[in-house]
Amino acid sequence: MGKSSFFRAHCLYVISLLILSACQAVPPQLVSATSLLHDTGFIDFGKIQVESQQQVFVLDEAAKDFVHSAIDSSQSSTEQIEALVHAIFDRSKLNLLYQSDANTVAMDTFHNQAANCLSMSIMTFSLATEAGFDVDFQKIIIPEIWTRRSGYSLLNGHINLQISPRPQANVYVLYDSRFQVDFDPQTARRSLPKKLVSQDAVLAMFYNNKGAEALLNKKYIEAYAYFREAVLTDPNFDSAWINLGILYRLTGYYTAAEKAYQYALVLSPDSLTAWENLAYLYAYTKRDGEAKSILARVRHLRDNNAYYHLNLGEAQLEQHNWEQALGHFRKALSLDKNQHEVYFGLARAYLQIGKLQQSKRNLRLAKHKAKNHQDQARYQSKLDVLRHL
Repeated sequence: MGKSSFFRAHCLYVISLLILSACQAVPPQLVSATSLLHDTGFIDFGKIQVESQQQVFVLDEAAKDFVHSAIDSSQSSTEQIEALVHAIFDRSKLNLLYQSDANTVAMDTFHNQAANCLSMSIMTFSLATEAGFDVDFQKIIIPEIWTRRSGYSLLNGHINLQISPRPQANVYVLYDSRFQVDFDPQTARRSLPKKLVSQDAVLAMFYNNKGAEALLNKKYIEAYAYFREAVLTDPNFDSAWINLGILYRLTGYYTAAEKAYQYALVLSPDSLTAWENLAYLYAYTKRDGEAKSILARVRHLRDNNAYYHLNLGEAQLEQHNWEQALGHFRKALSLDKNQHEVYFGLARAYLQIGKLQQSKRNLRLAKHKAKNHQDQARYQSKLDVLRHL
């Protein structure tokens, strides 16, 4: 899959649903999380101003005013929740655009023009809490889904929110008045299994995303500061350990990288991304036999995952291997005909080999399958360009 995969992308991490057996052994018990940190390798990490939990979730007066103007005290609690949720989604009241790499604190998300679903979920948590509602974060259990950026494979994950009125003494609720708030433009994911996660876990996800952004930009000390905070905030967050392992590998701390990957595998033995990155490390350190054995099993388990072939196709496009890219996109399409990214990949590959009509056809299909206006507009703009060819 090209360069190492790591978690960041649209929201957070992902829990693998696939079982990987008979791979490289890992330690049978957990060790102290702090023993796996390598502060001496990133001496200036303390100079990085990592946001505190209070800074991540705090609202300013403008945001608080928005909350109280959105709800009417004469309404029932259920009506107030509905009014607040509608106000948040109303672009005329809160002008936010979906942008996967915009990792911002609640107050900045409120005022900015763009945010990703994690940042929007954090903002909504703070807004709903200010309104006096009970709010829970939910992790969505999704299969492995990747995007490509800067030559890396970014493994996507997702969370949403559940908002409900706070219980009152001597008041009996006769029906479920909980609202589920989801900023995922791909509505198909909303029926997937969910699991409640704590505010600390979400804070660790925020730090993980910020660290991954820094890693993409080769700001390694900043990346370490954020990954460090992520694993200290939630030591059971396997994705942050994987990212920390990648950072260690990129900076030459191979023993520390192996320990970080192994720790992630103790936490989540079925994590194909952890296994894959451990295999890359073995290959990089000349342990080819171990690397090939692990990668063979990982690829076998992933072969029926459309996103795996989509990612491989994207990697082949980056290398200008048009026919190989087409092969992967076609395989992805045979596994899942509902993902607009697959049609877009086919359109790009067909354009490169001179098949203009097939490129246009797949762009039209990509637009048709896209679930949000930004993607639809993007595909239409490309169709407009092709119309003149």
